[in-house]
Parts: sequence; structure tokens; C-alpha cells
Amino acid sequence: MLDLDLAKRVLKERNLSLVIAKRSRLLFESRSSGISGLLQAVGDLKENLHDSSVADRVVGRAAALVLAQSGVKGVYAATLSKEGLRVLEENDIYIEHDNLVPKILDKEGKSICPFERFSATIESVDEAYEELRTFAESLRERG
Repeated sequence: MLDLDLAKRVLKERNLSLVIAKRSRLLFESRSSGISGLLQAVGDLKENLHDSSVADRVVGRAAALVLAQSGVKGVYAATLSKEGLRVLEENDIYIEHDNLVPKILDKEGKSICPFERFSATIESVDEAYEELRTFAESLRERG
């Protein structure tokens, strides 16, 4: 998986939060925290994400649903939740990770991440991006 190796190397070397590579080229990189960078990448790249490789600092169930919907072929996560792993495996996505954790926690590390909590209600991979994008917008509007 040359693209995954490239994405992983760039993620670590540039201290990024998200890197997407395809056909030995970088398609997207971000320092945004949480799922916002991934949601932006899906909005910007759309079907160009298909068959790409993604390196992300944190992948939980919410991110895994979006990645599965996007048709990526490989994912590296520095930290991966058990639910994220399950979603990626169910969608036949190649996975590498450093740390496997029970749940993704919020920024304070005290409770479950709001996106993880919200994604538990999403039944279909096909609906994941729109539902999570709408949820992210509602959180931004609240302040």
C-alpha cells in the first residue's frame, strides 16, 4: 500500500491530523481537530476519494462511517476505536493502527466524543456524511 505509506509518513513528518493520498499524490491534508477535516475533504474531493488511502490521527465510528461511504481502500489511524475498527472491517477496508481504544473521548477526555455518540444512531453508511455534516453545522451554530 504505497499510498497509505505516503499518507502515514506525511501525517507524522508534518504533524498533521489528516492526509489523503491516491496514485502516489497527496490529495488533501489538514491540521483541523476532530472530524471537521474529514468532512471538508469529502465535500471537496467527492468521488476522487474512491480508492484513496487515508492517514488520520483519530478514527472512531463517525469517521469510519464517512470513510466507508467514500470508498477509501486503506486507513491508518494513530488511535482507532473498537467501533471504528468494526465499521472499517465490515466494509473491507485495509486498516493499520497504533492504539486501539474502547471509545473516542471528547477534548477534555472525560466523556464520549459527541460525534461518536451521534454516530451510534446512524444505521446506513450511505447516510453517514450528510448526517454528520448536518450535526457538525448544528454544533458550530450553538457556539
